[in-house]
Amino acid sequence: MSRISVIIPLYNKVREIERTLRSVARQSVQPLEVIVVDDGSTDGSAEVVEAMALPIVRLVRQTNRGVSAARNRAMEMARGEWVALLDGDDCWEAEYLENVERMIDNYAAAGAIGTAFLVDDGKRLVEGNTPTEEGVVDFFAESMSRYVLIPSATVFRRDLALAMGGFPEGMRMAEDQYLWTKIARTAQVAFSPRRLVIYSRVAENRSASIYQPEQTTHSLEELYDERATDLSNEYIARVALGKALVESARGGTAAAQRALEFFSYNRLSSRLERKVRVLNALPARLRPAVLAVYNWFAWVIARRGL
Repeated sequence: MSRISVIIPLYNKVREIERTLRSVARQSVQPLEVIVVDDGSTDGSAEVVEAMALPIVRLVRQTNRGVSAARNRAMEMARGEWVALLDGDDCWEAEYLENVERMIDNYAAAGAIGTAFLVDDGKRLVEGNTPTEEGVVDFFAESMSRYVLIPSATVFRRDLALAMGGFPEGMRMAEDQYLWTKIARTAQVAFSPRRLVIYSRVAENRSASIYQPEQTTHSLEELYDERATDLSNEYIARVALGKALVESARGGTAAAQRALEFFSYNRLSSRLERKVRVLNALPARLRPAVLAVYNWFAWVIARRGL
């Protein structure tokens, strides 16, 4: 029997969720269960899940509380030893869970396992910038320049994640990196370079593209540990400054400034820090366009492998 529970937070993905669930149904190794938590969708997404009537899928509805609350609820309900995250607009190749089961067997001490992925930008599939070798990785060192764990390409031990408090509810950006930091400080992280995940950049309500002021008691600042001898503090700073860039573009001047002040200890993200400072100094009305142009150029360069 599979050890893996698949959890899918769902919010207004009526055009994507069927494809996502079909990719799970086609797995060569089936999961123990699939828990879809509809987080107050208003576009009929939950009805699509119901109409598919897949025996392995359990649909749970809740009022809109955010992606972290949806994932936490599913984790609490799950029966699997391991949890596989999948967003409602991403999908897996048929061998994804088979590969994950193999990784679980081969890296028994791991608390989390990541895999390589492809990015669908609406025109073609582009390889994500990930490690190239299989095995246990130095999560914080690798994550300074590559993607090791992203939600739809990550599985982790359910009991470990729950012991860490799960995902930080109310945090709207970097909630996944928040949990990865806690897990990686406690257990090994293993990685597979097989590209069996397709991450979508084209869904209309991609959570990373939607900014709303946070209402949470959690912050990346609380993760700073002066006793750390690894690169975890540098990683946290990099994540926080990336988040500050988006907050500044959306008018969160004070939040961005706070991040600049708290994470000024960084030594490896000075270029990113300068971008935040420059953006935050511009008139608020100009920031979204400036950041959008910059991100467009960055994506073009990434697609060309430069």
